[in-house]
Amino acid sequence: MQASELQNKFERIRANKWFEAFVISVIVISALLVGAKTYELPAGMSSVTLFLDWFISAFFLTEITIRFLAEKKKRYFFKSFWNWFDTLIVIISLIPADDTELALIARLVRVFRVLRMISIIPELRILLVSLVKALPQLGYVMLLMFIIFYIYAAVGSTLFETINPVLWGDITISMLTLFRIMTFEDWTDVMYETQEVYSLSWIFYLTFIFFTAFAFLNMVIGIVVNVMERENEKARAEKEAALLEEQIAQGHVEPTLHDVLKELRELRAQVAAQGNKEYVNKAD
Repeated sequence: MQASELQNKFERIRANKWFEAFVISVIVISALLVGAKTYELPAGMSSVTLFLDWFISAFFLTEITIRFLAEKKKRYFFKSFWNWFDTLIVIISLIPADDTELALIARLVRVFRVLRMISIIPELRILLVSLVKALPQLGYVMLLMFIIFYIYAAVGSTLFETINPVLWGDITISMLTLFRIMTFEDWTDVMYETQEVYSLSWIFYLTFIFFTAFAFLNMVIGIVVNVMERENEKARAEKEAALLEEQIAQGHVEPTLHDVLKELRELRAQVAAQGNKEYVNKAD
């Protein structure tokens, strides 16, 4: 009984919004602490930052332990990628490597503690998962964009090499120049320079900008948004399923219209079967 009460206590702590907000606050403080160490701090502040660093590490260890103990079936805890990620970051950050040759690695690991914000906030997890799942579709868009870049770079190098070999000397430099144009970094200066020789060269630049900065960018946004919508629907379905499972466990499930219709069909079938049985009995 005590173990069950302790389990429920850990579950309440894990589900508590104030506890979640405090964890997020500690993650933000951890990020600020990493940024503060890049400045030259007074002698007295070094001991304060060291204390805060160890406090944050100890708190993260306590928090990951609470989450583990709150899991009813402990083996399910490590079925989640984010639990593996959080555990790995916490364990590595506990290694005392500040005064050794691994000090640089230890600092980098503490920087990655900021990524725990993603594992804590569900909306950030959906964003990251959506981006990863969109990568296969984005790959084809990137391939098509590379083809457009290559064609325009070849044309630009052929036409504009004599005008400015620094920007259009070969196809690789031309592709870098086109990337500059796509990002709108002083692209008008490049266009005006070539217009002095080729008055219609503005067509080259405007069509390239239309294909890359407008058309392809909207394609990328559309793919990512589409995947995000599917992930949001999946998250809502999982949340509703978990809520329904909890209601079933507590015995507070309200019948849906689908359940009512199903029961009516079953009753109708039973009445029809009973009527047929009575009819057969009378005939006998």
